[in-house]
Amino acid sequence: MLSGIFCTFAVGMIEVKIKDAALQQAAGEGMDAFLKVFIDAIRASIGGELTAETLGELTADQVTLLAWDTLHEEVMDGGFVQLIHNGYGPFIFKNPFAKAVKLWGMRDLSKLIYDAHTLWLKHRDVIECNLTEDEFMALFEQLPEFDDLDDTFVENEEEWTSMIAHYVDDHIENFATIES
Repeated sequence: MLSGIFCTFAVGMIEVKIKDAALQQAAGEGMDAFLKVFIDAIRASIGGELTAETLGELTADQVTLLAWDTLHEEVMDGGFVQLIHNGYGPFIFKNPFAKAVKLWGMRDLSKLIYDAHTLWLKHRDVIECNLTEDEFMALFEQLPEFDDLDDTFVENEEEWTSMIAHYVDDHIENFATIES
């Protein structure tokens, strides 16, 4: 799916543009809205589709932000089991996402991703296969090792979102061009 693409860059990088007014409005609404403006603009710049080709046209910081968004949405909705079942294991665990967030100053999140990676390797064959809804739901009881990771993510989600928003704010030029 989306494995092995963090370091693959196309010759021509896509320019992501955000209107200053939209950014100011989002910043006033809070960190989630602030990040959403960047995430939406990045996704729009690649036609909304996450592929090796489209992500190869983005910067490492842009890809890391998209990976955070995927991780955040999946884990907050259904935990790491859902993230893996929905096919995002390779995107999160086979790419240097954990290293990237560590470089962003988020050691605890990086450690959590490495811990989840270990469980992904151990259980991926079971989680990634085609399952009925009942079989999928049964995974949560069959794989309680993920519970602590899910809990840790949920407990730290607000702090980590804030840290990411601050990183983006401090490095806006790595994410988008702001237009008047």
